[in-house]
Amino acid sequence: MAKLNVIWSNRAKIKRFEILSFYNSRNKSNKFSKNLNHKINREIKLLSKYPNIGIKTDIENVRGLIIDNIVLYYEITQNTIMVLFLWDSRQNPMDLKIK
Repeated sequence: MAKLNVIWSNRAKIKRFEILSFYNSRNKSNKFSKNLNHKINREIKLLSKYPNIGIKTDIENVRGLIIDNIVLYYEITQNTIMVLFLWDSRQNPMDLKIK
């Protein structure tokens, strides 16, 4: 299978920034955030080659990829993978809105 392009929604970009900023602030260091960001980038590369590795959700064509305590929700289209949202699984699940 050919590599698919990965596109980040604005919501996903903002949430990624918020999560990484939270850990920078909480830990008073950027070491953990850098490691987490590296893991996310590594998983995105893997995802572009194997788009079906995520867990199916109740929403058609939307899957979730677990990266530590983060769930990366994405949608597979014919030529791309759209990252819809990042979710820290330790948050209240009632607040989760993927699309």
